[in-house]
Amino acid sequence: MNILGISCFYHESAAALIHDGEIIASGALERFSRKKHDASFPQEVIDFCLKEGNISADNLDYVVFYEKPFRKFERNLIMSLAYFPKSHLLFVDAMRNFLTEKLWIKSIIASKLRINPDNVLFVPHHISHVAASYFLSPFETAAFLTLDGVGEWTSGCWGEASQNKLYPKQELKFPHSVGLIYAAFTAFCGFEVNDGEYKLMGMAGYGKPIHTDRIKKLYKQYSDGSIELNLEYFAFHWSPQKMYTSKFQALFKELDPADIAASIQACTEEIVFAMLSYIYKKTKQKQLVFGGGVALNSSLNGKIIKSTPFKDIFIFPAAGDDGGAVGAALYVYHHALGNPKKKSLSHVFFGKEFTDDEIEQFLKKESVQYKKLEKKKLIDYAVKKLIKGNVVGWFEGKAEFGPRALGHRSILADPRNQKMKDIVNKKIKFREEFRPFAPAVLAEYEAAYFDINASKLVPFMLATCRAKPSARKDAPATVHVDGTSRIQRVDKDYNGRFYGLLTAFYEKTSVPILLNTSFNVKGEPIVNSPKDALNTFRNSGIDVLVLENFIIEK
Repeated sequence: MNILGISCFYHESAAALIHDGEIIASGALERFSRKKHDASFPQEVIDFCLKEGNISADNLDYVVFYEKPFRKFERNLIMSLAYFPKSHLLFVDAMRNFLTEKLWIKSIIASKLRINPDNVLFVPHHISHVAASYFLSPFETAAFLTLDGVGEWTSGCWGEASQNKLYPKQELKFPHSVGLIYAAFTAFCGFEVNDGEYKLMGMAGYGKPIHTDRIKKLYKQYSDGSIELNLEYFAFHWSPQKMYTSKFQALFKELDPADIAASIQACTEEIVFAMLSYIYKKTKQKQLVFGGGVALNSSLNGKIIKSTPFKDIFIFPAAGDDGGAVGAALYVYHHALGNPKKKSLSHVFFGKEFTDDEIEQFLKKESVQYKKLEKKKLIDYAVKKLIKGNVVGWFEGKAEFGPRALGHRSILADPRNQKMKDIVNKKIKFREEFRPFAPAVLAEYEAAYFDINASKLVPFMLATCRAKPSARKDAPATVHVDGTSRIQRVDKDYNGRFYGLLTAFYEKTSVPILLNTSFNVKGEPIVNSPKDALNTFRNSGIDVLVLENFIIEK
């Protein structure tokens, strides 16, 4: 059975092809269009997925959209009327967006793919989130929690999952939203909403949580974990452009942004831990699946096991709206059609790949000087360059799905040099100096360097953990100012070539770690093709570019 999942028309448009419950291909539109957070209809990604599955749209049993547009339109319309006239811009924005595209999803999909509209299905936004995490988890039964800004009306949902079914128990309704509180502070600190939240999280390490009492004036939390916002401080429920009011601004003006970041991070963690403690009390499940944009907060994730009664946790790596494409398709296959769960997720390499012939033809067309080496020699050469202090752009295999680069579209550097963090931030990534870098570590040595407390998350860079003195000594460039690292465990079985590179580096340096960051510069999506990689190489301070078996140097 072939099912295509689609998310689009908000942010992080994506598509995914599922065959008999297994992911064949998936990708975010931004990687193909080169437009950050591209919200357009993901035709290029759909074409790629169908090609990877060796099928045409005629072979699709169902196409599933990741949310219910009419419910979302209802919310926008009701909020516009409730706060009119100050909400007039929200009304205009809703009319323009929904009446031109969003309300006609079924006909748009049917028309573009030339399929029967009856085969186009819809799944609620938060169910799409949790479906991706549960159906790809190793758990047969689990409690679940999803949190983000907002879906249709829902901004959070918890329940139980068992025997291929999802059983929602309680919802948090807009405008009361954990994700939107965090987004308001993201905007207040000068970052872009739906893009800069991870910057706020990184900045938090430089501050102290001394303003939590002020932040708690913005909301109340009840004994069942739910929250209620004091809407006098917020504007997102009546404005498409503003997140907060002048009253919010007066409360936090002239405060150190790092302290604000640390404080909202602490409050967010406190809110979520209280929710999870209540969920555990009600479900008695020891295993948790977590989804939605808030589930990309790696600092929060790394503390869940120690701060709540749950013993194990799994999160689908594309926890945001892009992953909704996968979740929607899986929900129909498993929950609606009754098919049993498959094996758990072992990797996220479901994107585009290129053959040596394709790469060589491209390099010749671009008149680029290059070397072609067999695998071992190429790895040895790359290690030699890394040890000399060179920064390497590493491009291999199928692209990752989700926001993290996990060794297939990565920028790599020697972690032993503390200054390498500043070098990569300033000369390569052109980004804020407070942003941390992740360590990619050989699986056999992770426990020697880091206190692992969420084992199923660390292959995907989804959780921070405490760096041991050995990590601070041997890989200081990958340890954040607060003493944590968002690690990536590298396994031989699922990431063999990257594992080989790390092994060779370890053999030469006795350090089984590389600094790993996504292969892009500030404001651009992660590279998808050799062309993207070469452009980034040329326009940044990267010293060496590896494209499969080819090496290009400056």
